[in-house]
Order: sequence, then structure tokens, then C-alpha cells
Amino acid sequence: MSALSAATEHAHVLPFVREHSVVDSIERIVYKPTRHRYSTPLLFVHGMWHGAWCWQTWQELFALWGWESVAFSLPGHGASPIQRPIRWCTLGYYTDFLKQEVDRLHAKPIVVGHSLGTALCQRYLKDVGDLPASVMLSPWLSRSMIGLVGRYFGLDLPGAIATVLTLTATPCIRNANNAARIFLSDTAVCSAEDLHKGLCGESMLLPLQHNPLFWKPKTDHKTPLLWISAGKDLLIPEESSRESAREYGAHYMVAEMAGHDLMMEPDHALTAAWIHDWLSQRFTETPQDECHAAKPIANHVA
Repeated sequence: MSALSAATEHAHVLPFVREHSVVDSIERIVYKPTRHRYSTPLLFVHGMWHGAWCWQTWQELFALWGWESVAFSLPGHGASPIQRPIRWCTLGYYTDFLKQEVDRLHAKPIVVGHSLGTALCQRYLKDVGDLPASVMLSPWLSRSMIGLVGRYFGLDLPGAIATVLTLTATPCIRNANNAARIFLSDTAVCSAEDLHKGLCGESMLLPLQHNPLFWKPKTDHKTPLLWISAGKDLLIPEESSRESAREYGAHYMVAEMAGHDLMMEPDHALTAAWIHDWLSQRFTETPQDECHAAKPIANHVA
């Protein structure tokens, strides 16, 4: 149980309702606050190897602040069953699931993406259109990830060779120590073992597709963007991330002491508060009578 859940349990009433489902082979975790303050929902999109589970603490925090949210797991991640072999999963394939989740909601959501999730959001903005807002966490760079693939080769040559031989990125997280080195700082609140238990196999095609041969960013969008880099990110240098934020015209912030998984670092609540403050300046609170009359956050299919 998280510290936040433990604290609210003493009051005998949780300030939110949590719903978990796997419908049409997609896992969804929905948090509905007891006191709704905003009519625009949040849609959380995880990164490579992760799943909807990684957003739990933040979904609790945002529910306390009055936001409804949905976190979903891409196929083969979390509790979502595999729908095609992982090695053949592409950015376009995953982006189709993001489009599906956006369309399921009663209102177009604010998309909060982490790592791979930011690449999918960038593609959504280019191929589909604008969103009310988007938050990019440990974002993929605006134009190319090839240099970072080479950076990984220098950090873990045996793992890199194994990814080439297997055509998957799964060897990168072959044990808890390797996973922690990629995702966590030395002071992370999540242990290497707990992190590793939640990770899954992943396609190596994804970062290879995010390069100028296959990709060009759309920088004339009208979506307000908040771009938050991790100061201790092993693979995505802060200065490169800053340049990408500038190209997208995003509001830029950096969590100086955080590793790649910003949601699992000691200052994760502060980072979440930055996001809430930035959003609350752009989205007005909804009167309570209108909130209670709002449609369900998602149309669940039996």
C-alpha cells in the first residue's frame, strides 16, 4: 500500500474510487475523485517495458487534486495480453491504441506521456490533431533517437548485442540491476527488484523508427505542451531534451535529481505538483453540480 493510500485509510473514506478492467484486451486503471474539480480527464501513457501500473502514485495524487484519470497498458504490457509478436510492434501500431483510448473518453483528454508515451503523443499531434494539452515526461527527442541507441551500446555492450540477435529490446532489462541503471537514480523510492517485476518484453524497432528516415516532427501544432526532463537521465541528455522542447515551443522544466522514471523518484510529488499547477492555470475548475452531472470518464464495453 502506498503512503498516500495508508494515510487516507485512517480517515476510513478514500478520496477517490479506483476501477480496474481488461476490456477488448486492453488494461485500464481509472481513478475518479470524490470531489471533481476539472471536467477534462487525464490520459496516462507509459513508456517502453512499463505498463499502467507505473502511474499509481500519480493517479492517486491527481485524484486528490480533483482530476479524473485513465492509465492504460499497451498490448503485451501490464495486464494487456499480447496481440502481435512484440518484436514486430511499431510506433504506428502503438499510436493506433493511443487514438483508440482518446476516442473512448467522454471528452478529449490531456495526454500525459512518459518516454515512449511521448513519442506516441508526438505522432498523435502530427497524424490526428491537437489536444487540450499534453505533458511530456523524460521525452523522446523531437527528431531522432538513433544517437541514444548508440549511447546505450556504449553502456551495455552485451545487452546491445543481445537486442540485435533477438530483434527485441527485452535484453536491456534482463535483470533488476540493468533495469535500475536505465530507469532509476540511486535515491529512487522504488527498488530495483520491484521495478523489474513490472517490466515486460519490448520491440527494438521503436527507437529505430524515430529518426529522419521515417519521422519528421510537426512543430506548428496548437497544443499547449509541458516538457519535463530528468536531470539524471542516463540515456537522454538534458541539453538535448531542452533543444527539442524549444523546437516544439513547449514550456520546459527539469527535475534535476530525478532518473528516467520521474514517477519513482523522491521528488515525484513535487514534479506532479508542477504539472497540476501548470494545468490548473489553463483549465478552470468546474462547478460541483456540473461535475456530478458529467458523463462517465470512459464507455466500458461489456
